[in-house]
This record gives sequence, structure tokens and C-alpha cells, in this order.
Amino acid sequence: MQQTVSWIGKAMARREDARLLKGAGRFVDDHQPEGCLFLEFLRSPYAAGRITDLDVSEAAVAEGVIAVLTAADFAGLGQAAVNALLPGAEVHPLEPLASGRVKAVGQAIAAVIAETREAARDAVELIAFDIAEEPLAARRVLRHRWQSGVPQTGREISVQLDHALVAPMALEPRATVALPEGAGLRVHLSTQTPQRCRTDLAAILGLAPSAIRVLTQDVGGAFGGKASLMPEDAVVALAALRLGRPVKWTAARSEEFQAATQGRGGETRAVLTLDHQGLPVALSAELRFPLGHWMPYSALAPIRNAGRILPGPYAIEAVDIEAQAHLTPGAAVNIYRGAGRPEAAMLMERLIDKAAQAQGLDPLEMRRRALYRGAFPRATPTGEAICSGDFVALLGRLEREADYAGLRSRQAERRAAGAVCGLGLALYIEPCGQGWESAELRLEADGTFTALTGSSAQGQGRETAFAQIVAEIMGVTPDCVRVVQGDTEAVPEGIGALASRSTAIGGTAMARAARRMLDQLGPRNDWSGIGPVSVRERYEAPGEAWASGAVLAEVAVCPDTGHLTVEGITWVDDAGRVLNPMLVQGQLIGGLAQGLGAATMERMAYADGQLLTGSLMDYAVPRASDMPPVRLISQPLPSTANEMGFKGVGEAGCIGVPAALLNAVQDALLPFDAPDLSLPLTPEKLWRAMTGLEP
Repeated sequence: MQQTVSWIGKAMARREDARLLKGAGRFVDDHQPEGCLFLEFLRSPYAAGRITDLDVSEAAVAEGVIAVLTAADFAGLGQAAVNALLPGAEVHPLEPLASGRVKAVGQAIAAVIAETREAARDAVELIAFDIAEEPLAARRVLRHRWQSGVPQTGREISVQLDHALVAPMALEPRATVALPEGAGLRVHLSTQTPQRCRTDLAAILGLAPSAIRVLTQDVGGAFGGKASLMPEDAVVALAALRLGRPVKWTAARSEEFQAATQGRGGETRAVLTLDHQGLPVALSAELRFPLGHWMPYSALAPIRNAGRILPGPYAIEAVDIEAQAHLTPGAAVNIYRGAGRPEAAMLMERLIDKAAQAQGLDPLEMRRRALYRGAFPRATPTGEAICSGDFVALLGRLEREADYAGLRSRQAERRAAGAVCGLGLALYIEPCGQGWESAELRLEADGTFTALTGSSAQGQGRETAFAQIVAEIMGVTPDCVRVVQGDTEAVPEGIGALASRSTAIGGTAMARAARRMLDQLGPRNDWSGIGPVSVRERYEAPGEAWASGAVLAEVAVCPDTGHLTVEGITWVDDAGRVLNPMLVQGQLIGGLAQGLGAATMERMAYADGQLLTGSLMDYAVPRASDMPPVRLISQPLPSTANEMGFKGVGEAGCIGVPAALLNAVQDALLPFDAPDLSLPLTPEKLWRAMTGLEP
């Protein structure tokens, strides 16, 4: 029936949750086809070296074993793609199994396929394997520079910030099930990018993309860790193709720590030049990012993002930014929620805080003076175009909502009483993806709609949000709309869920399809008996949407132990036109939790190439008790980069929150003359800073 309710902007609970809460979710590991074989990997316990012994003969004849694969089985096959986002990049695609040389602990050396998982695991222990250890030196594969404006002289403020490597830590580990179908394959993957994985598998296996069907149903989190085809996926697919039987692999958590992609790890340095009025007029920066021992498709996205979004929301026109990326020992480093944006935001926000301190200014006042106030779209000194924003208004709203003056007054009282407490501010900008997406809308004979999208879902509420878009335009309720995603055979071509782009670009494609159908059929009170009618749209955004926000963090540090308590977060965000406030809030809080983890506790640690954080006994992630009180305030300005006015929101918590937390901790430690701290802000590190020991 024709509705007068506006569904865009309406808070609605996720329709996906009812199925998941009842245990009716369908994950990759739930698939166990008839006659399924199980695959397990021999992984290198060594950090690096030349393979001197690999004898699989005993494993190959073990009970229950069907086959053993090594690198020789991939000789002559194709390669997965790597997106050379910056000119001059030297790319190093995935190697399904180590060929001749080991480059990291946990690298897959051989794969055993057996009738049972237990038989495969037992046979792995029978493989004779040794190497001649040879340290792997870092190798530069990219050097890029952004330069603009006239160099300036004046007072210089410098900062050095290093970021720990972190694990994406999805609830569902990676998993792959491949089934032969005719001359091709059906592959169930836990992935963010079904179509890209299909393309890469086809290239590796020498098949036409149409011969491979990739399906991803429920995905228990991704965060960039499932953004690219992985070596294990290729091995499982080849095994199924060669053996003519279904093959299944599910990662153990220890395998995820060893061999899944990691995030962050950047080493950043910058100098901010102030003019005679104390305003920032120039920025120079050096960004050095690790890549691990191979490069997934989006490996260069973090370093590109970190460079291109500087100098953030500030009115600085002269920049000299050099970025370098290096192949390094260890697991591959790929996009992770934020992908370079957190590193740039933190670097810039520390510079602004230190500039304020050097001039005896309050950090909020320093920001008020330095923020960009001109027209939009804004051409940035790195060649980007920010679609819309009002940074001064965001800061002003944060000041009022948090009662900033009152907080500073109470901080002074607490400090006088001996408390170690701090306030930290951060502003951020967030580019939200470029390119295209496609959509198909079908009117069924019973008057309901089926919305098929090339964008995929990993818990963002995609089914709910896209149903709201169609319902708004077609004048029906969202429960009349069924959303289909994650099946390369059923849905139109798409890029997937990356870079906070899916609602802005994929949602606009869906809205266009709905409008075209409405134009063709005309508005109606009853759609039954008209279908089936189908409309397809491919939408390429003319520009990139840019979100922004302002965050204030309140912290206290125990002077005896260094224990950090986050006492509160106040956050004003501009995510563009809001499609569903409840979904937006969920994404903000989820991103905040991951940002909190990266800022205060998460770290992948290696010693001489050996992984020290190989389990959840060693790698800390936030618990519910670690979450602070949070106050969210929405102050949206529609984007001009897409027809719907949407911007991204899923990564914002990892961008603005860690920078605010670091500034708050550094503010708390000002009486101790603490040095610049790097992440994570562990109790030991804070205690050492307060006691004058080397952090």
C-alpha cells in the first residue's frame, strides 16, 4: 500500500538480528557438503629462510589422506591483483604456498586434504620441513610525495608517532568451502568483496569469472581483514578443482593471529610551521608503512589515505608529505577499519595540541583559530576535493555540549587535589570511497520488491538500510522489500563493502533503480499483479563523500599503577544525510570500541620474527567493562558527492576517538613532562612516563 511515512531518517532495528539471535545465521563453517574433504596447512615456525627440506611422502600415504599440495601445484597459474593506487608502486601479489623461501612465521608451506579434519591435522605432523634461516630485510616498494604551496618559515612544532600492528579480530575466523560445479566452482567465502574474490580466483585458476560463483551469507565481522582474496582461499579452490570433491578449511584463532592480515603499524613524523601570529601555515610529514611479506589487493590504501587527507580540517596550504611503504617480515598488512585515516588524524591533532601548548593557548582555542573556514567543495593541498563540512560549527557544538569550560575548571580542581586527569580534543575528516556500484530492483507478481545489490554486508545493517531506501521511493513499508547481497550469480556487479562507501554509492544506485521503476510504472497504492518488472542501475559517484567530526575524551590515570580510565567521550559527527539513526549509532559505537582497543591495549608483537601475541591470552581486546560513557550528537550536512547526500560512518570511531584519547592522556601527563607517547597506551607505558623511565 502507498505510504506517507518517510523511511529515510527513521530509526529501525536491524532486521538481520532476529535471525542471528535465534541461531539461524548461516556462516561459512556451517556448510558441510556431502562428501566434503578437509584441508589443513603446514605453517612455517621459522621467520625467514630458504627451504632446504620439504618431504610430504609420508603424509601423502597416511590414513584418510587424499592429497598433499605444495607450491609446485601452483606453477604456471595466474596471480591475484594488487591495486597500485600510487604511481611507481612495485606490487607483490599473494603466494598460495611458499615457493623456495619462507618469508614469515605462519606462512603456509603445504596443504593436506583428508577425509576428516583430524586426519588432515595428524598428517601435517608427518611432513618433514626445514630451512636455512636467512633474515629478511625490509624492502621499499613505494615512495610517493605530495607537495603544494610555498614553503614557509617560522616557529616549528614536531611530533613523532608510531602505531602498533593490530589484528582485525573478527568474531568469525576466515573460512572457505569450495565445491566443483560443472567445469567451474561454487565457493563459500567469509569476505567483504565477493566479486573481487571471484575475479582473483578466476585469474589464479585460469577460469572464466563466469565459471566461479562466490557466495557470502552471514559474516561475523570483517574490518578490512576479509577485504581481499587470501592465499588459503586459492589453495582450497585449487584442491576442489583438482580433486573433483568439496573441500573445506576453517581457520583456528591461532592461524588468524599468524597469517591473517594485520592493520596499522605506521611510523609517522611531522613538523608544523607557525607564522608570527601563531597560526599553522605549513606542514611537512614523513609516513612509513609496513606491508608484511606480501600485498593484498588494497595494501597501499592506508598509506595513500594517510598522505592525501593531511592536513585534515585545518587551513594549511603548504605541504610536503613523503610516504614510503616497505615489504617487511611478518603477516601481510592491509586495510583495517580507518585505513590510514587514523594515523593522519592523530599526527595532525598532536601537532595542534603541541602548538597550543607552545603558545600558552587552550587546545580548543588553537583549533578554532586554525580550522578551515572557506567555501565547499574545498580543494585540498594534496589534490582532493572535500564535498561539504563545517568544522568550526562541529567544534562549537562540541564545546557547548560537553561544557568544555566547566570540564577545564573541574580538571584544575582535581589536579589540585592530586588527581592525574586530562582532556583531549580531536577533529577528523574521512574520505568515504570512490567509484561505482550497481543495483537491481525487481517488482514481484505479489506486489513485493526484491532489491539486489553489489554491495555486501558484514554486520552494518545493509538489508535494513537498503529496504528503507526502496520503501521511501516506492511508497511501501520496508517489510515489503527483500534485500539480496553476497551472491555473485544472483546480484549485479559490484565492488563490495570497503572505505565506508556502500551506503553513499551502493545506496544511491539502489535509489536510482527505484526512481526509474517509479517513473516507468507511476506511483500506485497497490503494486500486486503488475510484476515481474526489473530495473538495473550502475551508479558512478562524480566525487568522494567526506565525513567529519569532533571528539572530546576525558581520562584519569592512576599515579601508582598507570591504569587508564576513560571517564567519558563526547562526540559530534557529520555523517551526511542520516538514513537510519539507530544504524549510525551502532556503527559509531562499534568503531569507538575498536578505536579504544587500538589506542589503549591492542598490539601484535614480534621478537626476532617470532610472534609473541599468538592467542587471546597475549593479545588484549576491549571488553564491555572497558567501554566508557558516550554521548553522541549528530550534526549532519548532506554530501554533494552523491544524489542521496550520504556520507560514511563505519570507520569514524577508529579515526577521531584514538586521537582524542592520546591527546587526553598527554594532557593528563603534562605535569610530569612526559615525552610523545606511541600506541598502545598501556599502564606500564603510562607509569614509566610518570616516573621518568623510558616509555
